[in-house]
Amino acid sequence: MKIYPNNGKSNIAGINIRKYRLSRKLTQEELATKMQLQNAEVTQKMISRVENQQRIVTDYELFIFAKALEVEVTDLLVVN
Repeated sequence: MKIYPNNGKSNIAGINIRKYRLSRKLTQEELATKMQLQNAEVTQKMISRVENQQRIVTDYELFIFAKALEVEVTDLLVVN
């Protein structure tokens, strides 16, 4: 599968993930723990790379991000 980054960015959800994480006063480590409790194999470093748009987010991961942040998946995909 060929991946086409957009202007060097690998996802559009990272900015919104950071926004919702900070609004809930969670550290990246705390978010990783919440996601790990839902059987997602994530680390603080992976969350950092997602938020900085350096890593692709799978649909499964996006679903778990939304669940952990208590938002809808579509909230994470809104481009401002």
